[in-house]
Amino acid sequence: MSGLLDIGPLTRSVNRLAGVGPARADRLAHLSGRESAAETRVFDVLSHLPVGLIDRRKLTHVADAPDKHVATFTVKIVRHEGSRRPGAPSRIFGEDETGTLTILYFRGGEQWLAAAFPIGDWVRVSGTVEWWEGRPQMPHPDRTQRVDGPDAPLDETFGLEPVYPLTQGLTGGVLTGVVAAALETLSDIDDWLDVPFANREKFPSFADALRSVHRPETPADIEPLSPPRRRLAYDELLASQLALAIVRDRERTKKGVARKWDPDVLEKLQAALPFPLTGSQRLAIAEVSGDLASPNRMIRLIQGDVGAGKTMVALFAAVMAAGSGGQTAIMAPTDLVARQHHETLSRYLAPLGINVRLVTGRVPDGERNAAQAALADGSATVAVGTHALFQTSVAFKDLALVVVDEQHRFGVHQRMALSEKGPSSDLLVMTATPIPRTLVLAQFGDMDVSRLTDKPAGRQPIETRAVSQSHTDAVVERLAAALARGEKAYWVCPLVEENVAMDVEAATSRHRALSKRLGNVVGLVHGKTPTAERERVMTAFRDGTFKVLVATTVVEVGVDVPDATIMVIEHAERFGLSQLHQLRGRVGRGDRPSHCLLLYKSPLGVIAKQRLDTMRATNDGFRIAEDDLKLRGEGELLGTRQSGAPAFRFADVAVHGDLLAAATDDARLVVATDRDLRGKRGPGLRALLTLFERRRAIDRLRSG
Repeated sequence: MSGLLDIGPLTRSVNRLAGVGPARADRLAHLSGRESAAETRVFDVLSHLPVGLIDRRKLTHVADAPDKHVATFTVKIVRHEGSRRPGAPSRIFGEDETGTLTILYFRGGEQWLAAAFPIGDWVRVSGTVEWWEGRPQMPHPDRTQRVDGPDAPLDETFGLEPVYPLTQGLTGGVLTGVVAAALETLSDIDDWLDVPFANREKFPSFADALRSVHRPETPADIEPLSPPRRRLAYDELLASQLALAIVRDRERTKKGVARKWDPDVLEKLQAALPFPLTGSQRLAIAEVSGDLASPNRMIRLIQGDVGAGKTMVALFAAVMAAGSGGQTAIMAPTDLVARQHHETLSRYLAPLGINVRLVTGRVPDGERNAAQAALADGSATVAVGTHALFQTSVAFKDLALVVVDEQHRFGVHQRMALSEKGPSSDLLVMTATPIPRTLVLAQFGDMDVSRLTDKPAGRQPIETRAVSQSHTDAVVERLAAALARGEKAYWVCPLVEENVAMDVEAATSRHRALSKRLGNVVGLVHGKTPTAERERVMTAFRDGTFKVLVATTVVEVGVDVPDATIMVIEHAERFGLSQLHQLRGRVGRGDRPSHCLLLYKSPLGVIAKQRLDTMRATNDGFRIAEDDLKLRGEGELLGTRQSGAPAFRFADVAVHGDLLAAATDDARLVVATDRDLRGKRGPGLRALLTLFERRRAIDRLRSG
């Protein structure tokens, strides 16, 4: 195996390709999502997959010409008609046995047209047909070729033509040429796959797979389930999972601290809770207990549905960490959520003699300085905060446990920065976003995973109804009656300001309308609201000054108002399933029946109807996440790409879930049996990591 040398041509800069100058390289960089042309590689071009095909292989009679579709004809040129006035096209008329096709050119001199389409010659043309005044015409054919007669055989000029996503300044023809140049650099690359697995899956070689998706012989070649696409998807998934397995292996073997605690303290804590722990909470606490008692570092994800009680797991973990003098840092996404955590933890930990401090940007200087001093000398055991915890002025005497709430709000680097304040600290990550099992593998493959699947006792199911937007006035009247009974409500809108083109009621105008009907009990928050004002309004809603909170999706995560019982989501058809479920989860957090009203605008599309039907059918966030993955795919489901989330080009985990599971097993077996990738497959796997730029794993290998 020759290893990295085999992929050298693919890792070279794209400007080394024939026909790629500085301007074109910049456009290719933009198309590939790169910062600059210098970072754009030949492999980036080959990773840009076609999204469709134009089939020019079938010859069509003129009389059967399809309107507004691509077709290929063989016609005999019978006459020319020059441009009648400035801006008008020149016309060339070609006939077959069934009718006349008009070929139009808005540019091109008469002399050139006469040479390209000699009268009496047979010409094969392919392009988009338009019917005009009962006759077919073809403006500016995509392909033209003079042939010997109507029965001349088709050559490669008229075949299957890939259609690529483009960017400004880069035409389909130019990109096709660049891809062709990139394909010329391919050679037979030493394989990195497990041979029996590759044979069983009938995978082509890596180079042949790339050739097939860019030069397909059949339309099936570019489909996600074709052997070439599955082969490339597996390569990408294997690179990702191998990288995660290497990082996981290196993190696991870092020296941790085996924590000890008094079991009686945990029993006192459990006795103080106003409700029994659920079965999945007890299981998650047991898993965390085993991790903390081990000398190896814990890296665990707690994945719970909305309201499943993740904070309770963190509470018990903090008590365990405190047993031998260790401190805990809990990082929350907003000041309000941090204050909620601080309030909850203080209520249960203070009676146990555990000092909890709040560290956020909005805490007064004197109070924050005192908190920092207590954390530094060890008199404070638990710190709850926001990004303020990252500051160099925040130091810990013995940081034993880092808890990150809502992982997707923080990047990997931020998470690591906090962990570095305690080099031997254990890590517990919590997310209230139910994630399908395949995405958990893809995104959190370096972590152990605990799932909270049941709700705390006393939680009421949320009745969900879909209501036409035309009945909004009736919904407002129902809302007024609910407020009179002492209930609270959210009203969520998808936009901040008026947008006539989209015909969406904005939060600002909805706030005005509700205030006019309900009075000054209606608050407003959105993404453009200053942070301090947003926190003030949300606090006023929680405390009861406001009875209705009109908001955009800023209320999606973390706001806990147990007596809010109504959630109205306006233009629900514009939201994704998981987002709808997250919003719905803001209610139903107390012991009173709750309702979610999904206001939609008719007519509903097929996918929008499926979403609303699913919301009405179930409150199970994990089922909803699986359905959302099927409807939208992983890129959209994860939203704007989270830091650390895989940006797959070949793989689609909604389609290639079986390959992801196989890649995970293969990667873990490789690390278990050939930790440093020095064995038979080692050089090839190192090349694979380089090709797919899993640099973090490569750095871990180099550092041992």
